[in-house]
Amino acid sequence: MPTTTPARRPSGLVLFFAVTFGTSWASWLLAIWLGGPAMSAPVAIPYVFGAFGPMVGALAVRVRRGRRGEPAPDHVVRLRPKILLWAPLLMALASASVVGGALIGHELGAPAVTTANAQELFRMAGGPVPFLISMLLIGPLSEEAGWRGTAYPRMRATAGRVRAGLVLGAVWGVWHLPLFFINGTVQADLGIDSLSGLLFALSFIPMTLLINHAYDRAGTFAAVAVHFAVNTTMVLVGVQAPVAMAYVFTLEIVLVLALLAAHRPASIPAARHVDHAAV
Repeated sequence: MPTTTPARRPSGLVLFFAVTFGTSWASWLLAIWLGGPAMSAPVAIPYVFGAFGPMVGALAVRVRRGRRGEPAPDHVVRLRPKILLWAPLLMALASASVVGGALIGHELGAPAVTTANAQELFRMAGGPVPFLISMLLIGPLSEEAGWRGTAYPRMRATAGRVRAGLVLGAVWGVWHLPLFFINGTVQADLGIDSLSGLLFALSFIPMTLLINHAYDRAGTFAAVAVHFAVNTTMVLVGVQAPVAMAYVFTLEIVLVLALLAAHRPASIPAARHVDHAAV
């Protein structure tokens, strides 16, 4: 007798992307309409809230999964304490790719790498600690429960890690588009029609593959750590010149290729893992 395969329920990707883009873009469009610098009142409220779109999307998927009684996706990676040693190493490698690219860029005409930019940022934030807290909150913590903890494991159900990384990187880059039109953002300073803006958009591909690798190694905690390292180093060093961004982009690709070649996880996990930050 022929057997009937139970219908597979949606993975939650459509819901995640719909809520993520809806929350972020609606907030950022409001910030654009209000005008003024990103961190000035009242623009700062929708500007900051928009950064939490991926987290809101992740919560929406988690609530639906809980109501349906569905298990976590097979490719969810739990927090792995013994492998957390990889997080500092990957953070150092990620930061080194940014600094290395900036140094090479300087040799070819880009501004020199100095501490002046970092000192000014610390002064504006009220000190190094508030600055680092803001860099951790806006970006790594506000996004990684969504991009890595929710979207990536579900994409891995039907795609390899490279293909999933390429697609997620492209989606992540598109998600940032409204920020080019909010005064005072890094994206607006680069310009959407500039070479630096193009390189910024393209950089999400190797950055996604790098953070995905960290997630595969040690879960969402490692993804947050590497995301934080890249963002913070880019801001502190002040990488904006096209030649410097081009070399950062190149070094990140080299780093990602080396990491992918060195670590080849099984296509199907031997056992399902549960990450408390994953949904």
